[in-house]
Amino acid sequence: MAQDEIPQQNRPQDAVPAPAPMTGDELALRRRVSDLEREEVADVLRDAAGEGRLSYGELEERLETLYASKTYGELVELTADLPNGPTAPSAPAVSPQQPGTTVHAGPVINAFMSETKRTGNWLVPQHQEVNAVLGDITLDYTEAQLPYDDVYIEVKSILADVKIRVPQNAIVHLDSNPILGSVSEQQSGPTDATPSGGRPTTFHIRGTAILAEIKIKRGPRLTKRLGLA
Repeated sequence: MAQDEIPQQNRPQDAVPAPAPMTGDELALRRRVSDLEREEVADVLRDAAGEGRLSYGELEERLETLYASKTYGELVELTADLPNGPTAPSAPAVSPQQPGTTVHAGPVINAFMSETKRTGNWLVPQHQEVNAVLGDITLDYTEAQLPYDDVYIEVKSILADVKIRVPQNAIVHLDSNPILGSVSEQQSGPTDATPSGGRPTTFHIRGTAILAEIKIKRGPRLTKRLGLA
């Protein structure tokens, strides 16, 4: 068949290009939000009204929109002109050491009256959401593959115990909100500020503990250091 007889719909130039994969920022903004997150934003709006930043008519309108919202991006938009509201993520691109890595937001880790662990040589997503209710969750990053300079972890623990173990030289930015619970961080030692192998990973951890405990520890477990596991 001659070239000009190729059916119009089958010509190569008519092929529809595949959509570009979403970035980590886009995935984070499309993440579904919980009732607890909505209540946290409702408190921000009420505080803003009490300070005179919003009229009570605006407060009522925004609260109505808030309770109908479904994604994190909607919460960001509702409080964009107010202090202390959720902010749009500023996640860095994949580090040049692993240009082929495409993991951005990992599956939500849930533990309800159960125990969940991530240990060993696992590939770490850039954004991780963790929810524990009457259960235990352990995230051990000391032997994991860390393709990003920054890792974002959002933890909600209710009557539960969540342990996060980061590399000894990691930088931790902790935003904690304990409610009849505790969020604790083991500080790095004086020799950990300058790692021997490149830039340390920065962990941005936001923890809400309701009658629960969230612990951030550093370095390998004692049994690992002693060669017992």
